Amino acid sequence: MRTAIIGGGAAGFFLAVNLKEMMPEMDVTIFERSSRVLAKVEVSGGGRCNCTNSFAQVSDLSQVYPRGHRLMKRLFNVFDQEDAYQWFERHGVPLVTQDDECVFPQAQDSHAVINCFLSLARHHHINICTGRKIQSLDELAGYDYVAVTTGGSPKGEGLRWLAALGHEIEAPVPSLFTFSVADDKLHALQGLVVEEAAALIPGTKYRAEGPLLITHWGLSGPAILKLSSYAARHLADNQYRAPLSINWLKQHEEEVQAAIRDMSHRQPQKLLTTCNPFRLQQRLWSYLSEKALGQRATLRWSELNQKDVNRLANILVNDAYQIAGRAAFKDEFVTCGGVSLKAVSPQTLESRHVPRLFFAGEVLDIDGITGGFNFQAAWTTAYTVARSIL
Repeated sequence: MRTAIIGGGAAGFFLAVNLKEMMPEMDVTIFERSSRVLAKVEVSGGGRCNCTNSFAQVSDLSQVYPRGHRLMKRLFNVFDQEDAYQWFERHGVPLVTQDDECVFPQAQDSHAVINCFLSLARHHHINICTGRKIQSLDELAGYDYVAVTTGGSPKGEGLRWLAALGHEIEAPVPSLFTFSVADDKLHALQGLVVEEAAALIPGTKYRAEGPLLITHWGLSGPAILKLSSYAARHLADNQYRAPLSINWLKQHEEEVQAAIRDMSHRQPQKLLTTCNPFRLQQRLWSYLSEKALGQRATLRWSELNQKDVNRLANILVNDAYQIAGRAAFKDEFVTCGGVSLKAVSPQTLESRHVPRLFFAGEVLDIDGITGGFNFQAAWTTAYTVARSIL
């Protein structure tokens, strides 16, 4: 029996190794169109490979999988994050769980995962063919099973041959990207991190919380990346132009107004710009107070009137910006869209249109927020396919 795996990324290798462990006599070949395999794994997680998440803070999979959460819930009965954790440790990659529940190799190096896969591929005599771009099943006529693990296809060309076979395709658009914001005064704060903020797109349900990073082009950090994932299609439909609201304190406006009034009583003679009651860096506090009050930001706390209190509180919890596009250097790592989940069996991930053709990983219309969830989707779907082929 022979299986061809199209795509030499995380899902492809995980599928190949598990298939060989379940059925040692299976002849498995990985076809990778580029000259290198596992390139995306190498740069993931800042070179550390955030290979899964503990899911300890996840009460509903829709929180972390904007697309595909129902299927993932079903497939977690087959292979979930605990199974993935045990799999890597059993195969010689000790893991550690950070305070934010992200799971990394203990070595803090993506090569721990890459070397594990390559070593297992050699041990199991898995054939690896690089520089081979497969665009038709006719090229794989001698194989009994074919699995597509090609990852995301941002421009969609990698999905055309699958569409020609009858598979429904959800139009691919970028996910997990940073926002360009045209505000020079904000850009001057580049490098500044707010540990707990909330970002939302007014008039929609899209909202995310977490650390927020100010950059020389706009806004980044987990809060923005998560928001970009939740709103991926909405933003694409609006050409990446949309209003954005930032709650710098993750508090309600009434709470903030009360804190401002309390500060006016406790420190009446202090200058507003040099003394603030919130855990904000001084540069950010000065920027926000000047944005809210203009020249009145030079007043003492006792000199604030009710209109000043309202304006300052509103800026702190509802600071308005305009998204002017994605980051210029196109840093997105994940694609929303791909082969529609309607095109595959939810039990086996086998094509409903072509027998013995399977899909795993990001080529499917499954994608998660930042934090190890996309790799977990790769492990779960790949393991499901391996078990289904048996």
